[in-house]
Amino acid sequence: MLIPHDTQIALDMVVDLLNTAPESGPVDGLAGIEALYDFARRHRISGVGELHEKDLRDVRDVRTRFAEIFATDDARTAASLVNALVAAAGTTPQLSNHDGYDWHVHYFAPDASVADHLAADCGMALAFIVVAGEQERLRRCEAPDCRHAFVDLSRNRSRRYCSSRTCGNRLHVAAYRARRKEAAG
Repeated sequence: MLIPHDTQIALDMVVDLLNTAPESGPVDGLAGIEALYDFARRHRISGVGELHEKDLRDVRDVRTRFAEIFATDDARTAASLVNALVAAAGTTPQLSNHDGYDWHVHYFAPDASVADHLAADCGMALAFIVVAGEQERLRRCEAPDCRHAFVDLSRNRSRRYCSSRTCGNRLHVAAYRARRKEAAG
């Protein structure tokens, strides 16, 4: 699946945002304003001014709405969820070439809040996935003790774990040890 660079960046942001949720780890990765600043810096979100508790609440709400999109396997439901999310953000498509990036499309309005920025740009990235009929690529890790989100960009849509190095390798080693133990008697 060919995904444009800016759409890939937005999908990475969605995944990272989802993986800050308490159900994805031991703590809420957006526990406070400083964590939200860190998230914005990590993803080079432009135009972030002073953030307040309302911004944090709004971003957590967007995170919950993204989780609903990942949780459904029905394209009609996903489309409805994406439409509502993007419309509420006041989407205003415009071409931009900033911070060393070539021309790309921003979907958020100028001076949009961080939550609206995420809802618009990331919502449109999810819209492209739904339009392409590739919604099954929006997944959660199959490791029993992990619920991290990821986008399966493998050619045959066969990725099962958020990371083959951690979750996948850990489960393969455990299965190998169980087989050896059973064989030993």
